[in-house]
Amino acid sequence: MTIRKIIYSLVCLLVLTSCSTDQASVQEVAAFTFTDQNEEAFGTDDLQGKVWIASFVFSSCDTVCPPMMAEMASLQAEIESRNLTADFVSFSVDPEHDTPEVLKDFLQQFTKDETNWHMLTGYTQEEIETFARSQFQTIVQKPEDSNQVIHGTNFYLVDDKGYIINEYNYSDESYVEEIIEEIYRVSN
Repeated sequence: MTIRKIIYSLVCLLVLTSCSTDQASVQEVAAFTFTDQNEEAFGTDDLQGKVWIASFVFSSCDTVCPPMMAEMASLQAEIESRNLTADFVSFSVDPEHDTPEVLKDFLQQFTKDETNWHMLTGYTQEEIETFARSQFQTIVQKPEDSNQVIHGTNFYLVDDKGYIINEYNYSDESYVEEIIEEIYRVSN
């Protein structure tokens, strides 16, 4: 695939994502255990009884991941300032490159508070592509001739029972208030 095709695919993905509206969901996230940035096993057992926000990123991303991570760090601070709690779970879409050490360095570029943010890896490319599609109905695809990965850019709010209750376009100005209202609702 040429660079032009990759850029075209990314532009199409961004256009589709930006045109989408937030959609409520009733999808339960299947049990998983992967490896976090501290080289520890982390998964649904650790998230039981917690509200969490999922995203799909990778450390060598040249386009959407840095703004996504910055927005997620801002959301982390906003949630904390309102005395709410939520865990953040970012799934690497480039697991061959994104080792725990690489993910830890990447995360530290955006936040100093890792206590509730887990950058996950420890699966194959095929496994994350299948997981993203089956659990979050989003695309992850790594072209063979590129170091960039095509992936969805929404944030997913998962309730304390493990159900995806909504997805949010991080570039939508109203998403922060909407996600905070939803966290209030499911936390009470």
